[in-house]
Amino acid sequence: MCNAPSVISVIIVDDHPMALDALTGYLETAGDMEVVACTGDGEEAVALVQEKVPDVVLMDLVLDGSEIDGIEATRRITDVSPSTQVLALSAYDEDKYVFPALKAGAMGYVLKTASSGQILDAIRAVARRQPFLDRRIYEKLRRFLAQVREEVLLPEPGPRLTPREQEVLDLLVEGLSNQEIADRLVVSVKTVKTHVSNILQKLHLSDRTQARFWALQRRVEEGTGEAE
Repeated sequence: MCNAPSVISVIIVDDHPMALDALTGYLETAGDMEVVACTGDGEEAVALVQEKVPDVVLMDLVLDGSEIDGIEATRRITDVSPSTQVLALSAYDEDKYVFPALKAGAMGYVLKTASSGQILDAIRAVARRQPFLDRRIYEKLRRFLAQVREEVLLPEPGPRLTPREQEVLDLLVEGLSNQEIADRLVVSVKTVKTHVSNILQKLHLSDRTQARFWALQRRVEEGTGEAE
């Protein structure tokens, strides 16, 4: 986990002008945040991220009139700017939004019913690469992973991860590919694949997406990232 920058640069993506205005107001009065751009279009959001390289993107998932939705925009943003963290801000808590958004690389998920204080706390958390999940989203993730383990009749994780495996898992949480992890750790892609395979075996999970969900859940439990 990293320290948050002294001033967190944020791009807000929402297709409702009134929501953009309200969110901008919250952030600009926070004292430690700067809104560097706003848009209601997913493709424009990706272009703005490439231009501005913000610390955080506050992402609405349903963008009426946009060629791509917030989930696809999140996926593209994490590809083009790995240092930028995406915080999903949505009116919806259904599985069809939650899991694809987290799979796409969102570091947090907050509902639009959250208070302005919770939204600001969430932005600060993801800026330092600490997951932040609304309590309902956290419970969804917990139940999903419990079901995965129940299906394979292995309710608890296996042996502890090695320090290097933990490093790889932390980078999976950030949404990095095998090649990006290899570059970061100065190892071969083959070595990264071996570590990922060992992680999945030890955690009794079937793919890297489940591993990312597991790590998000654990980091929320161990940190301060769970919404009240």
